[in-house]
Amino acid sequence: MTKPRWREYRPRTAAIAGSPPGAPADGMTRGQRLADRVAAVGGSWSFIAGFGLFLVLWTVLNTAILRARAFDPYPFIFLNLVLSMVAAVQAPIIMMSQNRQAAKDRIAAEQDYETNVRAEILVTQLRDEVNALRADLQWLTEPGRATGQLPQS
Repeated sequence: MTKPRWREYRPRTAAIAGSPPGAPADGMTRGQRLADRVAAVGGSWSFIAGFGLFLVLWTVLNTAILRARAFDPYPFIFLNLVLSMVAAVQAPIIMMSQNRQAAKDRIAAEQDYETNVRAEILVTQLRDEVNALRADLQWLTEPGRATGQLPQS
């Protein structure tokens, strides 16, 4: 017979879980904050509705209201230029914001993975401790233990 393992139990001195390393810094530059705001506004339904309204007003102004003295007649070449410039400026800013968000997501995924590994280690340790306690309990409840007699081999 082996002796109970509960006598060998030593509490852990080091914590398994801690604050995750590499947490994203909250200090963003002015350009990064601006890029995030532009991306937030440019990707919203209010921007799409407002820009659609601007396009409708532009075309109505140049076709129905000003007619002969329109500053941008029907093919709307100037409007095309404005739209191209807006897209040329807005697209890289949105890409910068998306790249930064992807980096934040990558860090969060790494932290989630590390947390899962620590949890798995903790669950494994708890399982081992429960198994040790179960074995000790079985050893203590063997026939003859309660009466002081040794079990028959």
